[in-house]
Amino acid sequence: MVGAACALYAARAGLDVRVVDRGPVAGGTTGAGEGNLLVSDKEPGPELDLALLSARLWSRLGDELGTAVEYEPKGGLVVASTPETLTALHTFAAAQRTAGVEAEPVAADQLSALEPHLSSGMAGGVHYPQDAQVMPALAAAHLLRTSGARLHTGWTVTGVLRTADGAVTGVRTDRGDLHAPAVVNAAGTWGGGLAALAGVRLPVLPRRGFVLVTEPLPRMVRHKVYAADYVADVASDSAALRTSPVVEGTAAGPVLIGASRERVGFDHSLSLPALRALAAGAIGLFPFLERVRALRTYAGFRPYLPDHLPAIGPDPRAPGLFHACGHEGAGIGLAAGTGQLIAQTLTGKTPELELTPFRPERFDTDGGDTP
Repeated sequence: MVGAACALYAARAGLDVRVVDRGPVAGGTTGAGEGNLLVSDKEPGPELDLALLSARLWSRLGDELGTAVEYEPKGGLVVASTPETLTALHTFAAAQRTAGVEAEPVAADQLSALEPHLSSGMAGGVHYPQDAQVMPALAAAHLLRTSGARLHTGWTVTGVLRTADGAVTGVRTDRGDLHAPAVVNAAGTWGGGLAALAGVRLPVLPRRGFVLVTEPLPRMVRHKVYAADYVADVASDSAALRTSPVVEGTAAGPVLIGASRERVGFDHSLSLPALRALAAGAIGLFPFLERVRALRTYAGFRPYLPDHLPAIGPDPRAPGLFHACGHEGAGIGLAAGTGQLIAQTLTGKTPELELTPFRPERFDTDGGDTP
């Protein structure tokens, strides 16, 4: 998705763009995502600024592409099960409002007006009107089609071409060399490996997550609904399994149930403990789900960087190399803003956001995780 957004905005800025993917469109992490476009789960700071920029751009893309990408500006609802959790959620929302987020407190007796099938045991919540959703595989495909970029699927990048003084001049693939004055690393979870081909370090690590998909239903879940402890799970550095209930309906009818996080490398095997925890958490939010069949599950690998911020922008260690990866579980939502920033940088314009927090070389002296 991030690569598709970079292609779209770079092409609209007048650049000649090629997209290289070793698999089909949305064949990796994008195809295993829920399609969340969220501001609700981010504290004030660089990532929230990027999320707000992306939300505005996604809204315009929604107007342009509409039902083709299943864009739904349905809003989010974060709920707290105890008074203590609710107090912490209100504090978190108050800080977000200072950064431009619309966050509306919802009393316990008002929750049913927003979500009639929600469990009656909640202490309260916060409504986030700016949250939205797309169908990620459709969105990636339509962004690429709209961009007009030349697409090379089934091509594997095996090297990054560099001059004697280190400048990047293109990529080597198993189908031949592609020459270009700029290369954008939008390889997601595999971004660290692509960076290594250029001789630079970017410690992207995979965090596995599962999603349960129910049978098609009438619209019984109106918003993106999740428990307040989801925010803590997103920010966690733990490698162990962490789950918190996230439930949302889709335009096609099935309900999507997440979210789990664990660092197990690229192990794609099924985890029954993770799926049981997801199902139990979802039923705790929406008791009617106990009577609903789960038709399938899928797993994806979120591209995790140690400080939970993506790498966006030029790499001074390899002139001509730009990075747009490491967005963890927020890549779908942050894609539009990332693509806009990359296009502005490629064309010599001042980017709308300060890129210093996202600089790719920031891990060179941290001694931390390595891919």
